[in-house]
Amino acid sequence: MNDALKNITQRNSHRNLVMPAPSNKEMQYVYQAALRAPDHAWLRPTSFIEIQGKGLEKLSEAFKSYAKENIDSLSEEQLKKYTEAPFRAPMIIILINTPKEHRMVPEIEQLMSTATAGQNILLALSSMGYGGIWRTGTFAFNDKVGKYLDIKKGQQVVGYLYVGTPEGKLKKIPEMKTKDFVTKWD
Repeated sequence: MNDALKNITQRNSHRNLVMPAPSNKEMQYVYQAALRAPDHAWLRPTSFIEIQGKGLEKLSEAFKSYAKENIDSLSEEQLKKYTEAPFRAPMIIILINTPKEHRMVPEIEQLMSTATAGQNILLALSSMGYGGIWRTGTFAFNDKVGKYLDIKKGQQVVGYLYVGTPEGKLKKIPEMKTKDFVTKWD
């Protein structure tokens, strides 16, 4: 198995991510990998918000404000969890999808392009020794969260990639038999 396949088959979502985060130069390679995602008609529906340092505090405030204004029966425990969420990694990359009107490329295909860019980011980070975990939940795939993140109407959050250096024991990845997932037509 070559190094590229080994990276793909052994990539893992790391629970504990600490400093250092990738450098600006390393992130240029990561974003180049992301922008190689399939993109029918070259519509470029994908963009990113990279958050570090004081930006994590800004994201924390955005999560807190969104939760207070949009979640019914919000408990103090939930609010604390949402407020602390951005500090679980030294960097967060928000995946943004901006669908474009096109007669041959439906919105769902553009959304999948952004998702593929997210996977390319995780694979690129893994190849450089960094870790990442993709999170969605309350703060993704809705029409209201954009107001708190300063994104335009019509743009959608596809996920939050928490990024840093893996610390601690890796999660055990279950072994899967491809025959359980593949149907062959001969």
